Amino acid sequence: MSAGSVAVVVIEDIGIPSWDLYELSIPCTVFGKPQPDLADPWYDLRLCGLGGEPRPPGSPATAGLRLHTPYGLDDLAGAGTVIVPSVPDACVEDGRPLPSELVTALRRAHDAGARMVSLCTGAFALAEAGLLDGRRATAHWMHTAQLAERYPKVEVDDSVLYVDDGDVLTSAGLTAGLDLCLHLVRRDLGANVANQLARRMVVPAHRPGGQAQFVDLSVPVADSGGLGPVLEWVRGRLDRPLTVEDMARRAAVSPRTFYRRFHSATGVTPLQWLLNQRLARAQSLLESTDLPVEKVGELSGLGTANNLRHHFLKHVGVSPSDYRRAFPRTTPVGL
Repeated sequence: MSAGSVAVVVIEDIGIPSWDLYELSIPCTVFGKPQPDLADPWYDLRLCGLGGEPRPPGSPATAGLRLHTPYGLDDLAGAGTVIVPSVPDACVEDGRPLPSELVTALRRAHDAGARMVSLCTGAFALAEAGLLDGRRATAHWMHTAQLAERYPKVEVDDSVLYVDDGDVLTSAGLTAGLDLCLHLVRRDLGANVANQLARRMVVPAHRPGGQAQFVDLSVPVADSGGLGPVLEWVRGRLDRPLTVEDMARRAAVSPRTFYRRFHSATGVTPLQWLLNQRLARAQSLLESTDLPVEKVGELSGLGTANNLRHHFLKHVGVSPSDYRRAFPRTTPVGL
């Protein structure tokens, strides 16, 4: 398979609960449908199964269906990216051993240079293969204590959506897996492509990995309008000075009330969210235009070229110039 190939592990011999079906569907949705207007070629997705004897019809663990894949575990070693969705509950809750052939195949894929990714309890498979030893990793917060106890060499972080450790990435459960898959697209193809794909999927374009996992999404009854209009108002003014007081005034509440409601709804502070939006705007401008770095800093609200460089090095890991060199140039947009 090519560097743009994605192999997704399907543990067919144990059955697929409905919870796991969701996490299996995420990489299929993100990487499986060609998007030639966004990037051509797109990813080459392959489902790689273990095979085995089917469970009796009607077994609760199978959710009424089984998946039979044309590829096996030997195909993992040829992939550019290997994704392990949730493993069976029995392997997490009851300590049932993971299939030895899966563990061996994961090690071989990593040794062959594949980027290794887990969604939710898929981290148990990577940990069993020794791929998380000495690394920071995460899983669904309901299972992180078990992960840390069973694999003490892993630095388990139960407070984040996902962890990008370069060639090994792990995510929390359910929707956090979608965040991580979109993050992979962002890494591979750039912020503009990831944002457009997220828009087609009707999901947030980017939630940083450090955002809290366990977020109280309830909205006070008195706040019937929600935060949406305020967030859109802010996104339209990223190039201007903005404070928490400005946002609170727009929401017609006190700064203290706004801060509390914002943190409850998003898991981050208003200023952290604002910085993330400005960084995303700067990334998009660097990718899609030839505007000078000074202008990018101005339009994104990050200020001078030096300030833009400071934030990029701290939060993106490279300078604005190095980031731009990774993407083809186009003509400046009309601004």
